[in-house]
Amino acid sequence: MGAIVSSLFGLLFGTLASGAWIGISLLTTAIGLALLFTGIPVDKLFPQYVFNILTTPDLVALPLFILMGEFLFRTRLSESLFSGLAPWAGLLPGRLLHVNIVGCSIFAAISGSSAATTQVVGRMTLKELLKRGYDPELAIGGLAGAGTLGFLIPPSTVMIMYGVLANESVLRLFTAGFIPGILLSLTFAAYIMIRTTLKPSLIPESERALRHMPLRKRFAALKELAPALFLILCVLGSMYGGLATPSEAAALGVLGAFLVSWSQGSISLKVLRDVVLGAVQTCSVMGIIILGASVLGNITSTLGIPAAVANVVTAMDLQPILLIIALIALYLVLGTVLEGFSMIATTLPVVLPLVEAAGFDKVWFGIFMVLVVEMAQITPPVAFNFAVIQNITGRSTAYIARVTFPFLVIMILFVILLAMFPGIVTFFPDMILG
Repeated sequence: MGAIVSSLFGLLFGTLASGAWIGISLLTTAIGLALLFTGIPVDKLFPQYVFNILTTPDLVALPLFILMGEFLFRTRLSESLFSGLAPWAGLLPGRLLHVNIVGCSIFAAISGSSAATTQVVGRMTLKELLKRGYDPELAIGGLAGAGTLGFLIPPSTVMIMYGVLANESVLRLFTAGFIPGILLSLTFAAYIMIRTTLKPSLIPESERALRHMPLRKRFAALKELAPALFLILCVLGSMYGGLATPSEAAALGVLGAFLVSWSQGSISLKVLRDVVLGAVQTCSVMGIIILGASVLGNITSTLGIPAAVANVVTAMDLQPILLIIALIALYLVLGTVLEGFSMIATTLPVVLPLVEAAGFDKVWFGIFMVLVVEMAQITPPVAFNFAVIQNITGRSTAYIARVTFPFLVIMILFVILLAMFPGIVTFFPDMILG
């Protein structure tokens, strides 16, 4: 077994160090292990693997949600969200800083992507908040933290990937992510309220008049949220209403995103070309990663690697909560060198059996994985949310990392809370889906 494990890490890190794509590295490692340690006829079984994995029914939703996100990226949805939310956010301690949190929560419910959520919401809110004189540290840190909700609040491309690789229901994962997503967004909002209450100077004096805006104007602003609410109804409403599967809901989301783009005058031949090319490129990269992870998972399972690792960890007699803390530390380290999808693809075949042996549910662990992937989005140097915010603000990565750190700590504590009380994750899907 020692030779097998050594070969696994040697092949994987060797191909990664060569600069190969993560999906190609996973495939190369899987094929290398199969040739070295099994009698599997790779040339005959590999095409079958490719067909079986890439035609998984749940996987159909992935390219559709990516296509929907490409459409939304080119709309004026961010301006609509800011106009609709600002009058109501003015009632809370922290005022318009909450537009980042609520805006990201709403957009997360229609995009499925963390980077897209940060980009669409941030390109409007950050410039407006900084222009009005809000504290830049809270504005930028809040956007970076809340932008990660794009993966946790359903629909979520990360959940689809995990569901396919772990052979778990995507609809159940979507349902499980709803309550933790809302709770995490409320935790971010609570932190902003506490900070601004303890130090009122973080809010410009001129913005305190927002509390006295006439109620008539607040209700009039709600019409600006109509496009976002329409898309949420298309996607989540159709799924939880029992009218559509996740894949069908994704198709409705694409249609809804097209209609919103068309109604805002954002559709042209050039836009359609950019949308299609962007979706194809993203889907191709993610397809290779999913394929490589699935093949590697099958090969390592055949060789008994997950079972052997699970036996070693079981013999250590770690308490479940200590195992989770160790995994958080592992993924924080991995998040400095790998992006989220790659983290799941490279570790899931080995880690999932450990977690199941510790008594955790696969759906619970799916939400855990989503949260650690979110942490990777704000863990430098490989931090996609930082790259998006840096493009908007021109601030250095070191500055963005410093102001985002409190939100990263909140996420770590939140994950530990979910480990201590796993029912927070599992009770809603159990109640809705049985």
